[in-house]
Amino acid sequence: MGQLDGKVALVTGGAKGIGRAIADGLAAEGARLVIVDLEGADEAAAAYDGGVGITADVADEGSVERMAREAIERAGGVDVLVNNAGLYATLALRPFEQIPLDEWRRVMDVNVASMFLTCRALVPHMRERGGGRIVNISSGTPFRGVPFLLHYVTSKGAIVALTRALAKEVGGDGILVNCVAPGFTISDGVRQNPEHIEKLKDASIAARVIKRDQLPEDVVAAVVFLASPGSSFVTGQTMVIDGGQYLH
Repeated sequence: MGQLDGKVALVTGGAKGIGRAIADGLAAEGARLVIVDLEGADEAAAAYDGGVGITADVADEGSVERMAREAIERAGGVDVLVNNAGLYATLALRPFEQIPLDEWRRVMDVNVASMFLTCRALVPHMRERGGGRIVNISSGTPFRGVPFLLHYVTSKGAIVALTRALAKEVGGDGILVNCVAPGFTISDGVRQNPEHIEKLKDASIAARVIKRDQLPEDVVAAVVFLASPGSSFVTGQTMVIDGGQYLH
């Protein structure tokens, strides 16, 4: 018996990287998976028993509303929402004065507005089911004040604030909202960006208590805990998972 037997978990950005590792961890605990991504959702979902793949742009209102309807129809409901989709690895490191406004807005749309849209689409359904779990993926960067990625760091700080406020708003409905903030993680996307590897990898390891690369799998147990019965008295919290780089 897994901790999540009989539950349906929807993971945005779940086709690869941290999202895929989270999906694997939830599936290992018995959850039925709904994988949402711009590309590769069907292929990723096929790896899970009863998995459902949905291609959607979580920064688009109409696309999210369709995604929610399809997830409920095809999977029978959604008990756990993991808001993982976001922009990071493709972003160039540069002084804030050089960030174009359209790029700033795109980061805010994908990293923050997407979570507002997915929660707005699925919380009413969770209320009808008597409760649910929402786990938002932020980052350790807003706690450390990392420079040269101002739009990204700002967006991830907003996710922490969103988590706290939403937890207060929906807690009475039995919906728990928490956040996981990974450190610099060697994900599929990061491996494809030599600049991030060159400028951030060694510095991140040097600042950690645990002196090694952080991998997507390092984030999984925290998300599973926040989705499972063991966290039934935890809401509005942010768990920083970065090997001891930031202590609070």
